Amino acid sequence: MNKTVNINLGGMFFHIDEDAYQKLTRYFDAIKRSLSNSSGQDEIIKDIEMRVSELLNEKQKSEKHVVGLKDVDEVIAVMGQPEDYIIEEDNQPNQSYSSNTTRKSKKLYRDKEKGMIGGVAAGLGHYFGIDAVWIRVILILLVWGAGTGVLAYIILWIVMPEAVTTSEKLEMTGEPVNISNIEKKVREEFENVSDKIKNADYDKYGNQIKSGAGKIGSTFGDFILSVFKVFAKFLGIILIITGLTTLIFLLIGVFTLGSSTFIDFPWQDFVEAGNFTDYPIWTFGLLMFFAVGIPFFFLSILGFKLLSPNMKSIGNIAKYTLLALWIIAVALAISIGIKQASAFAIDGRVVKKENIMLQATDTLHIKFVHNDYYAKNVDDRNNFRITQDSANTDVIYSNEVRFEIKKTDEKLPYIKIEKEAKGKSLSEAKQRAEQIRYNYKIIGNQLILDNYLVSDLKNKFRDQEIEITLYLPEGTLFKVDSSVQHYDRSNDEFFDLHYSSDKYLYKMMDANVKCLDCPADENEYDDVDNDEEEHTSVTINQNGVSITNDTIINTNNNIKELKINKDGIIIKTK
Repeated sequence: MNKTVNINLGGMFFHIDEDAYQKLTRYFDAIKRSLSNSSGQDEIIKDIEMRVSELLNEKQKSEKHVVGLKDVDEVIAVMGQPEDYIIEEDNQPNQSYSSNTTRKSKKLYRDKEKGMIGGVAAGLGHYFGIDAVWIRVILILLVWGAGTGVLAYIILWIVMPEAVTTSEKLEMTGEPVNISNIEKKVREEFENVSDKIKNADYDKYGNQIKSGAGKIGSTFGDFILSVFKVFAKFLGIILIITGLTTLIFLLIGVFTLGSSTFIDFPWQDFVEAGNFTDYPIWTFGLLMFFAVGIPFFFLSILGFKLLSPNMKSIGNIAKYTLLALWIIAVALAISIGIKQASAFAIDGRVVKKENIMLQATDTLHIKFVHNDYYAKNVDDRNNFRITQDSANTDVIYSNEVRFEIKKTDEKLPYIKIEKEAKGKSLSEAKQRAEQIRYNYKIIGNQLILDNYLVSDLKNKFRDQEIEITLYLPEGTLFKVDSSVQHYDRSNDEFFDLHYSSDKYLYKMMDANVKCLDCPADENEYDDVDNDEEEHTSVTINQNGVSITNDTIINTNNNIKELKINKDGIIIKTK
Protein backbone atom coordinates (compact mmCIF):
# COMPACT_ATOMS: atom_id res chain seq x y z
CA MET A 1 0.00 0.00 0.00
CA ASN A 2 1.49 3.36 -1.10
CA LYS A 3 1.92 6.23 1.28
CA THR A 4 -0.27 9.32 0.97
CA VAL A 5 0.89 12.92 1.02
CA ASN A 6 -1.13 16.00 2.01
CA ILE A 7 -0.50 18.89 -0.36
CA ASN A 8 -1.79 22.43 -0.85
CA LEU A 9 -2.28 23.08 -4.54
CA GLY A 10 -3.85 26.29 -5.76
CA GLY A 11 -5.29 27.02 -2.32
CA MET A 12 -6.91 23.56 -2.00
CA PHE A 13 -5.88 20.60 0.15
CA PHE A 14 -5.58 17.12 -1.34
CA HIS A 15 -4.69 13.63 -0.14
CA ILE A 16 -2.49 12.26 -2.92
CA ASP A 17 -0.81 8.92 -3.49
CA GLU A 18 3.01 9.05 -3.29
CA ASP A 19 3.47 7.82 -6.89
CA ALA A 20 0.90 10.31 -8.15
CA TYR A 21 2.57 13.08 -6.15
CA GLN A 22 5.97 12.31 -7.70
CA LYS A 23 4.50 12.30 -11.21
CA LEU A 24 2.70 15.60 -10.57
CA THR A 25 5.93 17.10 -9.21
CA ARG A 26 7.85 16.02 -12.32
CA TYR A 27 5.08 17.50 -14.46
CA PHE A 28 5.34 20.92 -12.79
CA ASP A 29 9.15 20.80 -12.97
CA ALA A 30 8.93 20.16 -16.73
CA ILE A 31 6.55 23.10 -17.11
CA LYS A 32 8.91 25.39 -15.20
CA ARG A 33 11.83 24.33 -17.42
CA SER A 34 9.81 24.96 -20.58
CA LEU A 35 8.91 28.44 -19.30
CA SER A 36 12.35 29.38 -18.00
CA ASN A 37 12.82 32.06 -20.67
CA SER A 38 9.22 33.30 -20.71
CA SER A 39 8.07 36.58 -19.23
CA GLY A 40 5.58 36.23 -16.39
CA GLN A 41 6.74 32.72 -15.49
CA ASP A 42 5.47 32.91 -11.90
CA GLU A 43 2.04 34.13 -12.98
CA ILE A 44 1.75 31.34 -15.55
CA ILE A 45 2.79 28.66 -13.02
CA LYS A 46 0.30 30.02 -10.49
CA ASP A 47 -2.57 29.89 -13.01
CA ILE A 48 -1.60 26.37 -14.10
CA GLU A 49 -1.58 25.19 -10.47
CA MET A 50 -5.03 26.69 -9.89
CA ARG A 51 -6.38 24.99 -13.02
CA VAL A 52 -4.89 21.62 -12.01
CA SER A 53 -6.39 21.97 -8.52
CA GLU A 54 -9.81 22.69 -10.06
CA LEU A 55 -9.60 19.56 -12.22
CA LEU A 56 -8.51 17.41 -9.27
CA ASN A 57 -11.28 18.84 -7.09
CA GLU A 58 -13.87 17.81 -9.69
CA LYS A 59 -12.68 14.23 -9.29
CA GLN A 60 -13.07 14.28 -5.50
CA LYS A 61 -15.82 11.81 -4.57
CA SER A 62 -15.54 12.46 -0.84
CA GLU A 63 -13.40 14.35 1.65
CA LYS A 64 -11.30 11.20 2.19
CA HIS A 65 -10.72 10.64 -1.52
CA VAL A 66 -7.05 9.95 -2.36
CA VAL A 67 -5.75 11.28 -5.67
CA GLY A 68 -4.14 8.45 -7.63
CA LEU A 69 -2.10 8.01 -10.79
CA LYS A 70 -5.27 7.69 -12.87
CA ASP A 71 -6.50 11.09 -11.70
CA VAL A 72 -3.14 12.73 -12.42
CA ASP A 73 -2.95 11.14 -15.89
CA GLU A 74 -6.44 12.44 -16.74
CA VAL A 75 -5.50 15.96 -15.60
CA ILE A 76 -2.29 15.89 -17.64
CA ALA A 77 -4.27 14.70 -20.67
CA VAL A 78 -6.48 17.79 -20.35
CA MET A 79 -3.65 20.24 -19.69
CA GLY A 80 -1.20 18.75 -22.21
CA GLN A 81 2.53 18.02 -22.00
CA PRO A 82 5.01 20.92 -21.68
CA GLU A 83 6.89 19.89 -24.82
CA ASP A 84 3.71 20.42 -26.85
CA TYR A 85 3.87 24.18 -26.14
CA ILE A 86 7.15 25.55 -27.49
CA ILE A 87 6.64 29.27 -27.65
CA GLU A 88 7.81 30.86 -30.86
CA GLU A 89 8.91 34.51 -30.69
CA ASP A 90 7.65 35.29 -34.18
CA ASN A 91 4.01 35.83 -35.13
CA GLN A 92 3.53 32.40 -36.79
CA PRO A 93 0.55 30.49 -35.41
CA ASN A 94 1.28 27.66 -33.02
CA GLN A 95 0.79 24.09 -34.11
CA SER A 96 -0.08 23.07 -30.61
CA TYR A 97 -2.12 20.58 -28.70
CA SER A 98 -4.90 23.10 -28.36
CA SER A 99 -5.36 23.33 -32.13
CA ASN A 100 -6.77 19.82 -32.10
CA THR A 101 -8.88 20.43 -29.03
CA THR A 102 -12.55 21.19 -29.50
CA ARG A 103 -13.63 24.57 -28.25
CA LYS A 104 -15.36 24.14 -24.90
CA SER A 105 -18.55 25.89 -23.85
CA LYS A 106 -18.28 29.40 -22.48
CA LYS A 107 -18.98 30.54 -18.95
CA LEU A 108 -20.62 33.82 -18.05
CA TYR A 109 -18.23 36.25 -16.30
CA ARG A 110 -17.88 40.03 -16.05
CA ASP A 111 -14.91 41.35 -18.06
CA LYS A 112 -13.92 44.34 -15.95
CA GLU A 113 -10.74 44.95 -17.98
CA LYS A 114 -12.73 45.74 -21.13
CA GLY A 115 -15.80 47.06 -19.36
CA MET A 116 -16.85 50.66 -18.85
CA ILE A 117 -18.40 50.30 -15.38
CA GLY A 118 -18.75 46.75 -14.10
CA GLY A 119 -17.85 44.70 -17.16
CA VAL A 120 -21.37 43.28 -17.59
CA ALA A 121 -21.76 44.25 -21.25
CA ALA A 122 -18.25 43.04 -22.12
CA GLY A 123 -18.93 39.70 -20.40
CA LEU A 124 -22.24 39.26 -22.24
CA GLY A 125 -20.46 40.12 -25.48
CA HIS A 126 -17.93 37.31 -24.93
CA TYR A 127 -20.70 34.85 -24.01
CA PHE A 128 -22.94 35.55 -27.01
CA GLY A 129 -20.08 36.22 -29.42
CA ILE A 130 -21.10 39.78 -30.33
CA ASP A 131 -19.53 43.18 -29.85
CA ALA A 132 -20.09 44.61 -26.37
CA VAL A 133 -21.18 47.90 -27.99
CA TRP A 134 -24.45 46.31 -29.12
CA ILE A 135 -25.11 45.03 -25.60
CA ARG A 136 -24.59 48.55 -24.25
CA VAL A 137 -26.96 49.97 -26.87
CA ILE A 138 -29.67 47.46 -25.87
CA LEU A 139 -29.25 48.27 -22.18
CA ILE A 140 -29.44 52.02 -22.87
CA LEU A 141 -32.62 51.55 -24.92
CA LEU A 142 -34.13 49.51 -22.09
CA VAL A 143 -33.53 52.43 -19.73
CA TRP A 144 -36.38 54.20 -21.53
CA GLY A 145 -38.61 51.18 -20.91
CA ALA A 146 -39.60 52.03 -17.31
CA GLY A 147 -35.98 51.78 -16.24
CA THR A 148 -35.73 48.04 -16.91
CA GLY A 149 -32.26 48.47 -18.36
CA VAL A 150 -30.87 49.78 -15.06
CA LEU A 151 -32.58 47.00 -13.10
CA ALA A 152 -31.33 44.36 -15.52
CA TYR A 153 -27.78 45.74 -15.32
CA ILE A 154 -27.81 45.73 -11.50
CA ILE A 155 -29.15 42.16 -11.34
CA LEU A 156 -26.59 40.92 -13.87
CA TRP A 157 -23.83 42.73 -11.99
CA ILE A 158 -24.81 40.88 -8.82
CA VAL A 159 -25.21 37.39 -10.30
CA MET A 160 -22.26 37.48 -12.73
CA PRO A 161 -18.87 36.85 -11.09
CA GLU A 162 -15.83 38.78 -12.29
CA ALA A 163 -13.22 36.96 -14.35
CA VAL A 164 -10.13 37.38 -12.15
CA THR A 165 -7.85 34.42 -12.80
CA THR A 166 -6.42 33.44 -16.16
CA SER A 167 -8.49 30.24 -16.12
CA GLU A 168 -11.69 32.23 -15.65
CA LYS A 169 -10.73 34.60 -18.47
CA LEU A 170 -10.17 31.63 -20.79
CA GLU A 171 -13.49 30.08 -19.74
CA MET A 172 -15.17 33.42 -20.45
CA THR A 173 -14.03 33.31 -24.09
CA GLY A 174 -14.59 29.56 -24.45
CA GLU A 175 -10.92 28.65 -24.91
CA PRO A 176 -9.56 25.37 -23.45
CA VAL A 177 -7.84 25.93 -20.13
CA ASN A 178 -4.48 24.27 -20.80
CA ILE A 179 -0.84 25.21 -20.54
CA SER A 180 -0.65 26.74 -24.00
CA ASN A 181 -3.62 29.04 -23.58
CA ILE A 182 -2.69 30.01 -20.02
CA GLU A 183 0.83 30.98 -21.14
CA LYS A 184 -0.54 32.77 -24.17
CA LYS A 185 -3.02 34.73 -22.06
CA VAL A 186 -0.41 35.77 -19.51
CA ARG A 187 1.97 36.90 -22.26
CA GLU A 188 -0.83 38.97 -23.82
CA GLU A 189 -1.50 40.65 -20.49
CA PHE A 190 2.17 41.51 -20.07
CA GLU A 191 2.26 42.90 -23.62
CA ASN A 192 -0.86 44.97 -22.91
CA VAL A 193 0.79 46.42 -19.82
CA SER A 194 3.87 47.28 -21.88
CA ASP A 195 1.76 48.96 -24.57
CA LYS A 196 -0.13 50.96 -21.96
CA ILE A 197 3.15 52.25 -20.53
CA LYS A 198 4.31 53.33 -23.99
CA ASN A 199 1.01 55.05 -24.77
CA ALA A 200 0.57 56.57 -21.32
CA ASP A 201 0.57 60.14 -22.65
CA TYR A 202 -2.00 59.40 -25.35
CA ASP A 203 -4.33 57.49 -23.07
CA LYS A 204 -4.07 59.81 -20.11
CA TYR A 205 -7.33 61.66 -20.53
CA GLY A 206 -9.25 58.62 -21.70
CA ASN A 207 -8.09 56.62 -18.70
CA GLN A 208 -9.04 59.43 -16.33
CA ILE A 209 -12.60 59.43 -17.66
CA LYS A 210 -12.77 55.65 -17.55
CA SER A 211 -11.27 55.59 -14.06
CA GLY A 212 -13.84 58.11 -12.81
CA ALA A 213 -16.71 56.10 -14.25
CA GLY A 214 -15.20 52.96 -12.82
CA LYS A 215 -14.94 54.47 -9.34
CA ILE A 216 -18.56 55.65 -9.41
CA GLY A 217 -19.72 52.29 -10.70
CA SER A 218 -17.57 50.43 -8.19
CA THR A 219 -18.91 52.47 -5.26
CA PHE A 220 -22.50 52.03 -6.38
CA GLY A 221 -21.89 48.35 -7.04
CA ASP A 222 -20.33 47.84 -3.62
CA PHE A 223 -23.36 49.47 -1.98
CA ILE A 224 -25.80 47.31 -3.93
CA LEU A 225 -23.74 44.20 -3.19
CA SER A 226 -23.69 45.02 0.52
CA VAL A 227 -27.47 45.43 0.60
CA PHE A 228 -28.01 42.19 -1.26
CA LYS A 229 -25.51 40.35 0.93
CA VAL A 230 -27.44 41.35 4.06
CA PHE A 231 -30.69 40.36 2.37
CA ALA A 232 -29.11 37.08 1.24
CA LYS A 233 -28.06 36.26 4.81
CA PHE A 234 -31.55 37.00 6.10
CA LEU A 235 -33.10 34.96 3.29
CA GLY A 236 -30.69 32.12 4.04
CA ILE A 237 -31.82 31.98 7.68
CA ILE A 238 -35.48 31.90 6.61
CA LEU A 239 -34.81 29.12 4.09
CA ILE A 240 -32.92 27.05 6.66
CA ILE A 241 -35.64 27.39 9.30
CA THR A 242 -38.41 26.66 6.78
CA GLY A 243 -36.62 23.71 5.21
CA LEU A 244 -35.52 22.03 8.44
CA THR A 245 -38.91 22.57 10.12
CA THR A 246 -40.71 21.01 7.17
CA LEU A 247 -38.30 18.06 7.12
CA ILE A 248 -38.79 17.48 10.86
CA PHE A 249 -42.59 17.45 10.52
CA LEU A 250 -42.35 15.15 7.51
CA LEU A 251 -40.12 12.76 9.45
CA ILE A 252 -42.60 12.75 12.33
CA GLY A 253 -45.42 12.06 9.88
CA VAL A 254 -43.55 9.20 8.19
CA PHE A 255 -42.64 7.67 11.56
CA THR A 256 -46.23 7.98 12.80
CA LEU A 257 -47.75 6.44 9.68
CA GLY A 258 -45.10 3.73 9.62
CA SER A 259 -45.58 2.81 13.27
CA SER A 260 -49.36 2.60 12.78
CA THR A 261 -48.75 -0.89 11.39
CA PHE A 262 -47.68 -2.00 14.88
CA ILE A 263 -49.44 0.57 17.10
CA ASP A 264 -53.16 1.32 17.08
CA PHE A 265 -53.71 5.08 16.98
CA PRO A 266 -57.16 6.62 17.62
CA TRP A 267 -57.20 8.25 14.18
CA GLN A 268 -56.03 5.16 12.30
CA ASP A 269 -59.54 3.94 11.46
CA PHE A 270 -60.44 7.31 9.97
CA VAL A 271 -57.36 7.25 7.73
CA GLU A 272 -58.02 3.67 6.67
CA ALA A 273 -61.67 4.45 5.93
CA GLY A 274 -60.61 7.37 3.75
CA ASN A 275 -57.85 5.41 2.00
CA PHE A 276 -59.16 5.23 -1.54
CA THR A 277 -56.53 2.75 -2.75
CA ASP A 278 -55.29 -0.66 -1.71
CA TYR A 279 -51.86 0.64 -0.70
CA PRO A 280 -50.89 0.74 3.01
CA ILE A 281 -51.09 4.21 4.52
CA TRP A 282 -47.36 4.38 5.32
CA THR A 283 -46.59 4.45 1.58
CA PHE A 284 -48.35 7.82 1.34
CA GLY A 285 -46.14 9.22 4.08
CA LEU A 286 -43.01 7.94 2.36
CA LEU A 287 -44.02 9.39 -1.00
CA MET A 288 -44.87 12.75 0.56
CA PHE A 289 -41.53 12.74 2.37
CA PHE A 290 -39.63 12.40 -0.91
CA ALA A 291 -41.96 14.53 -3.05
CA VAL A 292 -42.13 17.41 -0.55
CA GLY A 293 -39.04 16.83 1.57
CA ILE A 294 -36.41 16.78 -1.21
CA PRO A 295 -37.25 20.31 -2.50
CA PHE A 296 -37.21 21.62 1.08
CA PHE A 297 -33.89 19.83 1.66
CA PHE A 298 -32.40 21.72 -1.28
CA LEU A 299 -33.94 24.92 0.07
CA SER A 300 -32.06 24.27 3.31
CA ILE A 301 -28.84 23.68 1.35
CA LEU A 302 -29.44 26.94 -0.52
CA GLY A 303 -29.90 28.71 2.82
CA PHE A 304 -26.58 27.36 4.09
CA LYS A 305 -24.93 28.41 0.81
CA LEU A 306 -26.24 31.94 1.26
CA LEU A 307 -24.84 32.06 4.79
CA SER A 308 -21.57 30.36 3.87
CA PRO A 309 -20.76 30.64 0.14
CA ASN A 310 -17.61 28.53 0.57
CA MET A 311 -19.56 25.54 1.89
CA LYS A 312 -18.65 22.38 0.03
CA SER A 313 -21.24 20.92 -2.34
CA ILE A 314 -23.01 17.65 -1.49
CA GLY A 315 -21.69 16.21 -4.75
CA ASN A 316 -23.22 15.36 -8.10
CA ILE A 317 -23.96 11.75 -7.14
CA ALA A 318 -26.10 12.87 -4.20
CA LYS A 319 -27.80 15.58 -6.29
CA TYR A 320 -28.75 13.27 -9.14
CA THR A 321 -29.82 10.49 -6.77
CA LEU A 322 -32.15 12.85 -4.89
CA LEU A 323 -33.45 14.25 -8.19
CA ALA A 324 -34.26 10.73 -9.41
CA LEU A 325 -36.00 9.89 -6.13
CA TRP A 326 -38.01 13.10 -6.34
CA ILE A 327 -39.13 12.42 -9.92
CA ILE A 328 -40.15 8.86 -9.01
CA ALA A 329 -42.02 10.03 -5.89
CA VAL A 330 -43.88 12.76 -7.78
CA ALA A 331 -44.81 10.34 -10.58
CA LEU A 332 -46.12 7.77 -8.08
CA ALA A 333 -47.98 10.46 -6.12
CA ILE A 334 -49.69 11.66 -9.32
CA SER A 335 -50.56 8.07 -10.21
CA ILE A 336 -52.05 7.43 -6.77
CA GLY A 337 -53.86 10.77 -6.90
CA ILE A 338 -55.52 9.77 -10.17
CA LYS A 339 -56.47 6.45 -8.63
CA GLN A 340 -57.85 8.25 -5.57
CA ALA A 341 -60.00 10.48 -7.77
CA SER A 342 -61.27 7.51 -9.76
CA ALA A 343 -62.54 5.92 -6.52
CA PHE A 344 -65.36 8.53 -6.55
CA ALA A 345 -65.89 8.59 -10.30
CA ILE A 346 -69.04 6.43 -10.61
CA ASP A 347 -72.33 6.54 -8.67
CA GLY A 348 -73.97 3.26 -7.77
CA ARG A 349 -77.41 2.80 -6.23
CA VAL A 350 -79.74 0.11 -5.02
CA VAL A 351 -83.50 0.85 -4.92
CA LYS A 352 -86.15 -0.74 -2.72
CA LYS A 353 -89.89 0.01 -2.98
CA GLU A 354 -92.68 -0.91 -0.54
CA ASN A 355 -96.38 -0.06 -0.47
CA ILE A 356 -98.01 1.39 2.66
CA MET A 357 -101.39 -0.22 3.35
CA LEU A 358 -103.16 2.95 4.52
CA GLN A 359 -106.93 3.40 4.62
CA ALA A 360 -108.30 6.48 2.87
CA THR A 361 -109.69 7.82 6.15
CA ASP A 362 -106.48 7.21 8.13
CA THR A 363 -103.82 9.79 8.87
CA LEU A 364 -100.21 8.74 8.19
CA HIS A 365 -97.77 9.60 10.99
CA ILE A 366 -94.11 10.08 9.96
CA LYS A 367 -91.11 10.29 12.25
CA PHE A 368 -87.36 9.60 12.47
CA VAL A 369 -85.77 7.65 15.32
CA HIS A 370 -82.18 7.23 16.50
CA ASN A 371 -80.25 4.27 17.87
CA ASP A 372 -79.18 4.63 21.50
CA TYR A 373 -76.09 2.61 20.69
CA TYR A 374 -74.78 5.25 18.26
CA ALA A 375 -76.30 8.57 19.39
CA LYS A 376 -77.78 10.29 22.44
CA ASN A 377 -80.91 11.54 20.66
CA VAL A 378 -82.30 12.19 17.21
CA ASP A 379 -80.61 15.60 17.11
CA ASP A 380 -77.16 14.07 17.71
CA ARG A 381 -76.02 13.84 14.11
CA ASN A 382 -72.71 13.12 12.38
CA ASN A 383 -71.94 12.94 8.68
CA PHE A 384 -69.10 10.45 9.13
CA ARG A 385 -67.85 8.56 12.15
CA ILE A 386 -66.02 5.34 12.91
CA THR A 387 -67.64 3.37 15.74
CA GLN A 388 -68.57 -0.17 16.77
CA ASP A 389 -71.89 -1.94 16.60
CA SER A 390 -73.39 -4.20 19.26
CA ALA A 391 -71.15 -7.06 18.08
CA ASN A 392 -68.02 -4.91 18.58
CA THR A 393 -67.46 -4.76 14.83
CA ASP A 394 -65.93 -1.58 13.39
CA VAL A 395 -68.49 0.21 11.25
CA ILE A 396 -68.94 3.50 9.40
CA TYR A 397 -71.79 5.50 10.94
CA SER A 398 -73.43 8.40 9.10
CA ASN A 399 -76.56 10.55 9.28
CA GLU A 400 -76.51 11.25 5.54
CA VAL A 401 -80.23 10.50 5.22
CA ARG A 402 -82.51 12.61 3.01
CA PHE A 403 -86.31 12.63 3.03
CA GLU A 404 -88.69 13.99 0.38
CA ILE A 405 -92.46 13.90 -0.20
CA LYS A 406 -93.91 13.66 -3.70
CA LYS A 407 -97.30 13.02 -5.27
CA THR A 408 -98.24 9.76 -7.01
CA ASP A 409 -101.15 8.76 -9.22
CA GLU A 410 -101.23 5.28 -7.74
CA LYS A 411 -103.98 4.29 -5.33
CA LEU A 412 -101.76 3.38 -2.39
CA PRO A 413 -98.93 5.42 -0.88
CA TYR A 414 -95.52 3.83 -1.09
CA ILE A 415 -91.96 4.45 0.07
CA LYS A 416 -88.81 4.22 -2.05
CA ILE A 417 -85.41 3.71 -0.37
CA GLU A 418 -82.31 4.46 -2.47
CA LYS A 419 -78.93 3.37 -1.14
CA GLU A 420 -76.12 5.28 -2.85
CA ALA A 421 -72.32 4.93 -2.88
CA LYS A 422 -69.41 5.76 -5.19
CA GLY A 423 -66.68 3.64 -6.74
CA LYS A 424 -64.21 3.44 -9.59
CA SER A 425 -66.61 1.27 -11.59
CA LEU A 426 -70.37 0.78 -11.70
CA SER A 427 -70.18 -2.75 -10.33
CA GLU A 428 -67.94 -1.67 -7.44
CA ALA A 429 -70.15 1.32 -6.59
CA LYS A 430 -73.30 -0.80 -6.70
CA GLN A 431 -71.69 -3.48 -4.56
CA ARG A 432 -70.78 -0.87 -1.93
CA ALA A 433 -74.33 0.49 -2.02
CA GLU A 434 -75.67 -3.00 -1.34
CA GLN A 435 -73.47 -3.21 1.76
CA ILE A 436 -75.24 -0.22 3.37
CA ARG A 437 -77.47 -1.22 6.27
CA TYR A 438 -80.60 0.89 6.73
CA ASN A 439 -83.89 0.04 8.49
CA TYR A 440 -87.41 1.42 8.69
CA LYS A 441 -90.79 0.20 9.98
CA ILE A 442 -94.41 0.46 8.82
CA ILE A 443 -96.67 -0.22 11.79
CA GLY A 444 -100.31 0.41 10.97
CA ASN A 445 -100.54 4.07 10.02
CA GLN A 446 -97.05 4.89 11.33
CA LEU A 447 -93.91 5.23 9.20
CA ILE A 448 -90.84 5.01 11.45
CA LEU A 449 -87.51 5.79 9.74
CA ASP A 450 -83.95 5.39 11.05
CA ASN A 451 -81.99 8.63 11.01
CA TYR A 452 -78.70 6.85 10.26
CA LEU A 453 -76.96 4.31 8.07
CA VAL A 454 -74.09 1.94 8.84
CA SER A 455 -71.59 0.03 6.72
CA ASP A 456 -68.67 -2.22 7.55
CA LEU A 457 -65.34 -0.40 7.85
CA LYS A 458 -63.82 -2.63 5.16
CA ASN A 459 -66.17 -0.98 2.63
CA LYS A 460 -64.38 2.33 3.29
CA PHE A 461 -65.89 5.79 3.02
CA ARG A 462 -67.37 6.35 -0.44
CA ASP A 463 -70.02 9.04 0.11
CA GLN A 464 -72.57 6.50 1.29
CA GLU A 465 -76.03 8.02 1.77
CA ILE A 466 -79.74 7.19 1.87
CA GLU A 467 -82.48 8.95 -0.09
CA ILE A 468 -86.06 8.33 1.07
CA THR A 469 -88.96 9.36 -1.15
CA LEU A 470 -92.52 9.08 0.17
CA TYR A 471 -95.15 9.04 -2.59
CA LEU A 472 -98.70 9.99 -1.51
CA PRO A 473 -101.91 9.92 -3.58
CA GLU A 474 -104.14 12.98 -3.72
CA GLY A 475 -106.30 13.37 -0.61
CA THR A 476 -103.88 11.59 1.75
CA LEU A 477 -103.74 13.08 5.24
CA PHE A 478 -100.48 12.97 7.21
CA LYS A 479 -98.65 14.43 10.17
CA VAL A 480 -94.87 14.78 10.60
CA ASP A 481 -92.85 14.58 13.79
CA SER A 482 -90.46 17.41 14.70
CA SER A 483 -87.55 15.07 13.93
CA VAL A 484 -88.39 15.19 10.22
CA GLN A 485 -87.21 18.80 9.85
CA HIS A 486 -83.52 17.72 10.04
CA TYR A 487 -83.84 15.41 7.04
CA ASP A 488 -86.59 16.95 4.89
CA ARG A 489 -85.31 17.98 1.44
CA SER A 490 -88.69 18.52 -0.22
CA ASN A 491 -89.29 21.40 -2.58
CA ASP A 492 -90.60 24.28 -0.47
CA GLU A 493 -93.06 25.27 -3.17
CA PHE A 494 -94.53 21.78 -3.05
CA PHE A 495 -94.31 21.00 0.66
CA ASP A 496 -93.55 23.76 3.14
CA LEU A 497 -92.91 22.04 6.46
CA HIS A 498 -93.81 24.17 9.50
CA TYR A 499 -91.27 23.78 12.29
CA SER A 500 -93.27 25.45 15.10
CA SER A 501 -95.32 22.34 15.91
CA ASP A 502 -95.62 18.68 15.01
CA LYS A 503 -99.42 18.68 15.52
CA TYR A 504 -100.35 20.24 12.20
CA LEU A 505 -102.36 18.20 9.74
CA TYR A 506 -101.30 18.15 6.08
CA LYS A 507 -103.20 17.03 3.01
CA MET A 508 -101.90 16.07 -0.42
CA MET A 509 -103.68 18.27 -2.94
CA ASP A 510 -103.57 18.31 -6.72
CA ALA A 511 -100.60 20.70 -7.04
CA ASN A 512 -98.99 20.76 -3.60
CA VAL A 513 -99.30 19.85 0.05
CA LYS A 514 -101.76 21.94 2.07
CA CYS A 515 -101.66 22.57 5.80
CA LEU A 516 -105.19 22.42 7.15
CA ASP A 517 -104.70 23.99 10.58
CA CYS A 518 -101.51 26.07 10.44
CA PRO A 519 -101.69 29.69 11.77
CA ALA A 520 -102.13 32.35 9.11
CA ASP A 521 -98.77 34.01 9.70
CA GLU A 522 -97.04 30.66 9.18
CA ASN A 523 -99.04 29.51 6.18
CA GLU A 524 -97.36 30.40 2.94
CA TYR A 525 -100.36 29.40 0.85
CA ASP A 526 -102.89 31.33 3.01
CA ASP A 527 -104.86 28.13 3.59
CA VAL A 528 -106.59 29.15 6.83
CA ASP A 529 -109.98 30.70 6.11
CA ASN A 530 -111.55 33.30 8.39
CA ASP A 531 -114.93 34.88 7.68
CA GLU A 532 -114.60 37.75 10.08
CA GLU A 533 -114.30 41.14 8.41
CA GLU A 534 -112.16 44.02 9.43
CA HIS A 535 -113.09 47.69 9.09
CA THR A 536 -110.08 49.83 9.85
CA SER A 537 -109.47 53.45 8.89
CA VAL A 538 -106.33 55.54 9.31
CA THR A 539 -106.48 59.35 8.91
CA ILE A 540 -103.38 61.58 8.84
CA ASN A 541 -103.92 65.39 8.72
CA GLN A 542 -102.92 68.64 10.42
CA ASN A 543 -104.62 67.50 13.61
CA GLY A 544 -102.46 64.38 13.84
CA VAL A 545 -103.16 60.67 13.25
CA SER A 546 -106.59 59.11 13.77
CA ILE A 547 -107.04 55.30 13.76
CA THR A 548 -110.39 53.56 14.14
CA ASN A 549 -110.75 49.81 14.46
CA ASP A 550 -113.95 47.81 14.41
CA THR A 551 -112.57 44.33 14.16
CA ILE A 552 -108.97 43.10 14.38
CA ILE A 553 -109.14 39.55 13.02
CA ASN A 554 -109.05 39.23 9.22
CA THR A 555 -106.64 37.51 6.86
CA ASN A 556 -107.85 39.33 3.72
CA ASN A 557 -106.24 42.75 4.26
CA ASN A 558 -107.19 44.31 0.94
CA ILE A 559 -107.25 48.10 0.70
CA LYS A 560 -110.73 49.46 0.06
CA GLU A 561 -109.94 53.16 -0.32
CA LEU A 562 -106.81 55.32 -0.39
CA LYS A 563 -107.05 59.14 -0.47
CA ILE A 564 -104.26 61.71 -0.47
CA ASN A 565 -105.37 65.36 -0.42
CA LYS A 566 -104.96 68.62 1.49
CA ASP A 567 -106.55 67.01 4.51
CA GLY A 568 -103.83 64.30 4.62
CA ILE A 569 -103.80 60.57 3.83
CA ILE A 570 -106.91 58.43 4.35
CA ILE A 571 -106.60 54.62 4.14
CA LYS A 572 -109.64 52.37 4.41
CA THR A 573 -109.62 48.61 4.29
CA LYS A 574 -112.44 46.16 3.71
